Amino acid sequence: MPNMSPEKNPMPTRAPQLRAHDFEEVATGYSEETAVLEAERCLHCKNMPCVSGCPVNIHIPEFIAKIKERDFEGAYETISVTSNLPAVCGRVCPQELQCEAKCVRGIKGEAVGIGRLERFAADYHMQNTKTPPTRPQPNGHRVAVVGSGPSGLTCAADLAKEGYDVTIFEALHTAGGVLMYGIPEFRLPKKIVEREVDNLRALGVKIETNVIIGKTFTVDSLLSDGYEAVYIGSGAGLPGFMGIPGESYKGVYSANEFLTRSNLMKAYRDDADTPIMKGGRVAVVGGGNVAMDAARTALRLGAEHVSIVYRRGLEELPARREEAEHAREEGIDFLLLTNPVEIYGYFDPDDRRNPKNGFVRAMRCVKMELGEPDERGRRRPVEIPGSDFTIDVDTVIISIGTTPNPLIKNTTAGLEVNKRGGIVIDDTGASSREGVFAGGDAVTGAATVISAMGAGKHAAAAIDKYIKSKN
Repeated sequence: MPNMSPEKNPMPTRAPQLRAHDFEEVATGYSEETAVLEAERCLHCKNMPCVSGCPVNIHIPEFIAKIKERDFEGAYETISVTSNLPAVCGRVCPQELQCEAKCVRGIKGEAVGIGRLERFAADYHMQNTKTPPTRPQPNGHRVAVVGSGPSGLTCAADLAKEGYDVTIFEALHTAGGVLMYGIPEFRLPKKIVEREVDNLRALGVKIETNVIIGKTFTVDSLLSDGYEAVYIGSGAGLPGFMGIPGESYKGVYSANEFLTRSNLMKAYRDDADTPIMKGGRVAVVGGGNVAMDAARTALRLGAEHVSIVYRRGLEELPARREEAEHAREEGIDFLLLTNPVEIYGYFDPDDRRNPKNGFVRAMRCVKMELGEPDERGRRRPVEIPGSDFTIDVDTVIISIGTTPNPLIKNTTAGLEVNKRGGIVIDDTGASSREGVFAGGDAVTGAATVISAMGAGKHAAAAIDKYIKSKN
């Protein structure tokens, strides 16, 4: 008989007063007993609606049945048929908007904790299995992958499993893309990403770091050098700003820069080559997962007070509810229906001639109210006249979205992009340039890890078909 409890088993977490001051993982994961109890909530529907909500089509009822039977390694193997990063996805995917949104148990209660069970199976495998994956027989064909984020890693893994000689070109000094530089340790421990990258190398994938496609090499030169196809999974690393006065002051960061410096370059250390300002009063502008990550990172770096400044209300907050709840538990303040309009600075009295040398001291904001829906159906925030107020801040972090870097577009002949800089592709993932495929944030702009993985998987199948059609 299934477990008919209307509520999913809660995810154990470390106490807020402890975790807010270190970078250890917040969620501690299910025990074996809790995982089995949660697995017993699954009704094993014949039409499996949850699978249709997963961008990589994990066989969800099948892996949950394995957990129910205490075949935890079998559960991991089932997930791995379609997903190359289960330990990552189990932690950072917005399951509540995807697979769990389709779960029948969610009609009269809470959905089955699919993401929590995926994490459990992946962690069990990592803790109990040390054998690397078997390298497939080479098929004699070469493919280049640009970017080692979730999209590039997935595409490379799927092609490697088919015997392709795959090389990933990564601009930074560490493989993993946004999984390494964008998501903090307390949400996604880096040892997990490193383990997934090691598994990729075991499959025969070569990874070249510190290589910027568009400068070190170009897509054209890769094709000329014998790669039969190129997959562009370079992400969306170009941050957006608000265009308000004072954004050039010292102490104003994009969330992308702030998190990269902290996560990857260890800029919080006293001896760092690229330090970041820490401590004092911090305001993070935006309401997505990246804004939550930046705010919670600033708190852990020693900020006295951290505020999320978001122009819509709590119901419209785009961040995962779990991440927003964790932020609130840790003491982060939410200034909702609030929009910044100017950043004030103070100056070194010996250098007033250059306004870019100012330091942040305050931010002027206005209150907002929700008006008519916009083109996406979201109620548009409208400024309330005469509602100006000022908050004292020492650091401002802008987290209002990112777009693809134009470097690859500007150095690749015949590559069509849209008005936001995303590479235009067809239904297979093929671009306007022969032999060049793309997916993930480089196409869509900033999106989720799992959607990028789905794009990489889809493109890998198309690349396989394309190369076989040429031989």
